[in-house]
This record gives sequence, C-alpha cells and structure tokens, in this order.
Amino acid sequence: MEAQAVREESPTGIVAGTFFRCSQATTGVVVLGGSSGRVDVGRARLFADAGTSALALQWFGGEGQIPGICEVPLETFFAATDYLIETGCRRIVYVGTSKGAEASLLAAVHDQRIDAVAAISPSSVVWGNIGAGRDGVSWPERSSWSLDGIALPFVPTDPDWTPEYVDGQVSYRGLFESCLKTFKREANAATIPVETASAEILLVAGGDDALWPLYRSRNISFSGAAKQVRSLISFRRRMRVTAFSCQAKIPHARHCTHTEAMTRPIQSWAERLGKASENYFSKILKCAPVSATR
Repeated sequence: MEAQAVREESPTGIVAGTFFRCSQATTGVVVLGGSSGRVDVGRARLFADAGTSALALQWFGGEGQIPGICEVPLETFFAATDYLIETGCRRIVYVGTSKGAEASLLAAVHDQRIDAVAAISPSSVVWGNIGAGRDGVSWPERSSWSLDGIALPFVPTDPDWTPEYVDGQVSYRGLFESCLKTFKREANAATIPVETASAEILLVAGGDDALWPLYRSRNISFSGAAKQVRSLISFRRRMRVTAFSCQAKIPHARHCTHTEAMTRPIQSWAERLGKASENYFSKILKCAPVSATR
C-alpha cells in the first residue's frame, strides 16, 4: 500500500475514541480492546499506517457510557460502522481482543455490512457482565450485551467453582469451563452463531490461555462455520495455520499475549506467522463494496 496522509481525530458521543483518517482510504477498521477498557490506539495506528482509516473505539467506561461491560448495546458498534461508512469507507473490518473479540463477532452476526473480523482470544458464547451497568449495579449477574433494549442470553457464573492457580495466579479458565458444563442449556442459547455472519472471520487463539476456553470443535458455532471461518490459528509450542499450512515457533501463548505480533508492522507477520497468513490479513483489509443496509 502506498503511503497516504493520516489525520488523528478524537470523536465524542456515541462514537468515541481515536480515529485515524487516512486520505483516500476505502477500508475502515474498528479496533476493540478488552475488559481493561483500554482504547487500543497503538493498534489502530498500525492499521492506519497500512493505508486504512482506523477507529480505536471506546465502547464502555467513557463519558455518558455504561461504566462496565454490562448490557452494552450492540448499537454502539453499528454506530461505529455508520461512522466509517460516512467517511467514505466501503469495506468494514473489525479487530477485537478478548471481550472486544466477543463484541466483534456479535457485531458481525447482527450487522451484515461488516466484511471481515479478526477475533483475538475470542469466546464462543456470551458471558455475564464485568462491572456495573448504567444503573451502577454489578450484581445480580446480567448479560454483557443488549440489542434493541433486550439483554442477550448469557452463560451465568457457577457459584460452586473452586479457584485454580497457574504460576501463583488464579486461572479462570476452569471457571468458564465449569460454567459451560453446568449451564449447558444456557450455553446453547448464548452461543454466538457466527455461521450466520456474512463476514470473513479470522480466529486467533492462545493454546495456553489460562483465562477462558477459546474454542471447542464439538460444541461451539465456530466448528459449524467452515465457509466463514477461513483459518483457526492455535498458538502453542508449534503453531499451525490450517488454511495456509505454514508454521512458526512461538513460546507458550496465553490470553492475548500473542497479540504482540499485531502491534508490529503488517510486514512482520511474515516472520511470526508465515507469508501466507500475512497475505490473508492483508486480504481482509482490501477494498470491496459494503451493503447498503443492516
């Protein structure tokens, strides 16, 4: 991609965060951080440097926003898509990490204008809230998300879970796995139906993730969406990208630690993931017409 002029802006209101407006860009990237609330400006700048317009979205915890991840309206992300389209972007890509990945997948399921999603440390289901809702209350547990004012089904917390430790710290992966087993009916209702999304989907998962289970080939929608899910990258001692048959040596990767590869220039993907995966990631940033309606 040729170098283009980039202007940094700070939108406020329903669409808040940091926007890198790239002159003549026709691809727009919405970058969603995780439950820390960090606005991922560094990664958005990376995509702007690659020739796209990129929005590091603040989607909770800001002025006038819900303080925690509690019944966050999916309309927040629809508005971000509107914003990029209004700037002239014709191809919309979402890149989300952890809870931001959960949001990205949900946004793609409910908004057919989204052309591609890169979900880093994603979840296969909707989980309960993290933090308080607009009413300032964080318990009893509620869904993380809402749509049209209605809370989405979610997997509740298992009250009988016994904490486990990894390297002296609590590993919550056992909690989430226990919840999926204990609340099977709720988990089925809360499964994110990625097979209904029209977007191309790239999943990046840490094989040693101690926070939550990222994918299960037998009981989550990812396994049933072969046409949409073009590549499942599992970071272990040996990394295998099934769609591209390329390998790279990666240390043990846990929750989101592997995202360091995405904070480097796009060209460095050739070193970390292999040339084919770099080409694929460049592919999801390409220009293509976006459908007119959600």
